[in-house]
Amino acid sequence: MQKPNNYDNTQAAGDFVPLELGGHIMVIKKVEETTSKTGKDMLKISLDTAPEDKQPGYYAEQLRKDIRPEKKWGCVVYQLVYDNEGNTNKGFKTFTTSVEKSNKGFDIPWGDKFAASFTDKKIGAVFGREPYINQKGEEKMSVKCFYFRSVEAIEKGVPVPPDRTLNENASQYPKGSTSIGDGFMNIPDDVDDAGLPFN
Repeated sequence: MQKPNNYDNTQAAGDFVPLELGGHIMVIKKVEETTSKTGKDMLKISLDTAPEDKQPGYYAEQLRKDIRPEKKWGCVVYQLVYDNEGNTNKGFKTFTTSVEKSNKGFDIPWGDKFAASFTDKKIGAVFGREPYINQKGEEKMSVKCFYFRSVEAIEKGVPVPPDRTLNENASQYPKGSTSIGDGFMNIPDDVDDAGLPFN
């Protein structure tokens, strides 16, 4: 048999293709107002890559291929609402303004309809690599959303952020947060993200 066309570039079923590092155009699947286990107000933001992104529907496809009994949505960002002084968190303001800039005519409806208003809105996100220790005690890297930008900023091009290190995450920043760019998105480590964020 001769080698079939495009054999070397064809992905085998079940093979994992990582999300490309750097900027992506995202669609917000759901925003939930919740609190961390220590009682801090925060948003739980579920995202997928948008149809016009270079890897459209990435997280929905990963979920579809996941054969594990306890599936989890692959892109959930936790964003604290307030900083340590009780003022608006810089990362929260970066998220909301990035959504406003990415969706012409969108104004945030403060109040009861706040969280629901973000569903299906576009936003830009920048992804980088973050270390973790697996169950065997080995250091591995995962691709995570580091910070938000407008869709326009993503389309113009953004640099790939440098890899985080375990020491950086563990010691340089206050417990429950990591610095991930000039937006300083705080991602609490005391949250439970089990299960799917939406249907």
